[in-house]
Amino acid sequence: MTEGERQTSMKIVLAYSGGLDTSVILRWLKENYQAEIIAFCADIGQEEELTGLEKKALTAGASKCLIEDLREEFARDFIFPMFQAGAIYEGQYFLGTSIARPLIAKRMVEIARAENADAVAHGATGKGNDQVRFELTAAALAPDLRVIAPWREERFRKQFPGRAEMIAFAQKNKIPVEATTENPYSTDRNLLHISYESGALEDPWCDASSPEMRSMYKLSVAPEDAPDEPEYVELKFENGNCIEVNGKQLSPLGVIEMLNRLGGKHGIGRVDIVENRFVGMKSRGVYETPGGAILHFAHRQMETLTMDREVMHLRDSLIPKYSELIYNGFWFSPEREALQALVTETQRDVTGVVRLKLYRGNIIVAGRRSPKSLYDPKIATMEGDASGYDQSDATGFIRLNALRLKLRAAALNSAKG
Repeated sequence: MTEGERQTSMKIVLAYSGGLDTSVILRWLKENYQAEIIAFCADIGQEEELTGLEKKALTAGASKCLIEDLREEFARDFIFPMFQAGAIYEGQYFLGTSIARPLIAKRMVEIARAENADAVAHGATGKGNDQVRFELTAAALAPDLRVIAPWREERFRKQFPGRAEMIAFAQKNKIPVEATTENPYSTDRNLLHISYESGALEDPWCDASSPEMRSMYKLSVAPEDAPDEPEYVELKFENGNCIEVNGKQLSPLGVIEMLNRLGGKHGIGRVDIVENRFVGMKSRGVYETPGGAILHFAHRQMETLTMDREVMHLRDSLIPKYSELIYNGFWFSPEREALQALVTETQRDVTGVVRLKLYRGNIIVAGRRSPKSLYDPKIATMEGDASGYDQSDATGFIRLNALRLKLRAAALNSAKG
């Protein structure tokens, strides 16, 4: 290649995980776009999955591989604000993959600018949610930047109609990948969770908790194999964020890492869900979120003691919308930012300590206290006279609230008569 050709060749920044899909896609992009590929991997807690990643990327054809430690930013600026909002999608999913994508895409766009790249690319399939998350982030932050999605190109799907063909391609090109035809799970791991999809899990009748499936899990033991003794843990909150675990002050990253270890030890945080994807189909996923499950539960317990009733009910009414925005890829949207401002306001007094008991997959509250507690035992007590509360007042309170019900009953009876 001449110097002139080198200057005019296309340059693509690829979100690279080292897994089966992106390893194959890296080589495919290089061959089909005659492009220079810069592999970018955000270290957001994949741990051993990052071992040998740079060598793998270069072997697959990347001109260079950038690996950046974004774990603290991930915990501080994405996970913690999300947990302040009490977010949980469809009542079960802690949004582990969903909340990671805007951070990865944000940094990928920044690298593309710095490298004068022509495009960014990702390995998300045309059936999933991640394609939307990556591309909505790019649209919000760099609307002029081209996005390449190989899975949405017919020529790519024709070459790789299934995972077996991708595995064969990787083996032929000596690109080591974890997936095999015998164990073809698609996984996504980060600081908050690890997800499992495809393979045997595509059958919603498959029992993901069976002994035969135990080797699949990486972050937690099966509840049946957890210690037969409960373990107590104390979480200290300040303005809705956990700042200490068992008396030890920790950064957001440190909090998640410690809670992951505790939760994993006790078989906590496993979720098996058939969820509604943004693109319209249902999909089955299995998730491990040990630390996130503990943090979500403890945060709620702290709120029950310190948050005003109407503020809590208002915020709770917005949880489905907020969670949906994250799931659907709208982290960098004006509506999510507006909701976040409200959430921040609701968290001003969510301060104190929650004590939990962890036992064989269960999180059990064992105490809560706060200098900003709204709970007054002198008013709530069932014993004697409650100071500041006259039970006789309830008569008029009930009478007024019953008025419309009585009027409606009278009208119905009149119509029948």
